[in-house]
Amino acid sequence: MNLDLNNKYAIVCGSSAGIGKATALSLAAEGAIVTLVARNEEKLKAVLSELPQHRNHDYIVADFSNPSELKEKVESYIEKNHGFHVLVNNTGGPAGGPVFSAKVEEFENAFTQHLKCNHVLAQATVPFMKSEGYGRIINVISTSVKQPLDGLGVSNTIRGAVANWSKTLANELGQFGITVNNVLPGATGTERLTEIIKNKSAKTGKTEEESADAMRNAVPAKRFAQPEELAYAITFLASDCASYINGINLPVDGGRTKSL
Repeated sequence: MNLDLNNKYAIVCGSSAGIGKATALSLAAEGAIVTLVARNEEKLKAVLSELPQHRNHDYIVADFSNPSELKEKVESYIEKNHGFHVLVNNTGGPAGGPVFSAKVEEFENAFTQHLKCNHVLAQATVPFMKSEGYGRIINVISTSVKQPLDGLGVSNTIRGAVANWSKTLANELGQFGITVNNVLPGATGTERLTEIIKNKSAKTGKTEEESADAMRNAVPAKRFAQPEELAYAITFLASDCASYINGINLPVDGGRTKSL
């Protein structure tokens, strides 16, 4: 199977590390011209140096706590450079904790960083996708949209909102050759997972290794995912090979989620 993303422009959010970085590398390996987005310019430059140098890859420095600034920067970039065939919405998850004790501000901040920013990015990129008759919007969310995860109350809530926004958008944009899908990572070897393990350890009194082992044992595969394994799924959904896959939630979790 040839995914062939040559001459496709992709914008990848949260691409300075973890799943976002792995996705940028994977898309570029298939021929896409990638624009990285994150708030740390030095990390963006480091990732940029790892992308194939014979293509004009680029980056945008933006903070997802400020949707208006993000919108302005991306729209300005598109006006001066080019639009995008592929949008990968990906940003760090909210802090853990029980939903009952969460502050209202935590919901507001997470809603801003996830749903609002996804929305302004979609609005900025879809006109070009329509003109090209080709578009892929891929949202990196969480398996919690199928089965809420203990101790991640704010995340469970906001991820569900993003999933339903995505499904609605898929219904509206499908007629233009644009697909909108969600990739649902399970426990994946990123900084976010390290943070979750530390929190579990602090709450249970178990060592971090014991907490990690318990999480691994909850997965039929008995291991954590590598960021590249998520990136491969995202890259497939970004390709023409996935042209008739639209409006789905795709768990990439080693079989951990118990629901179908």
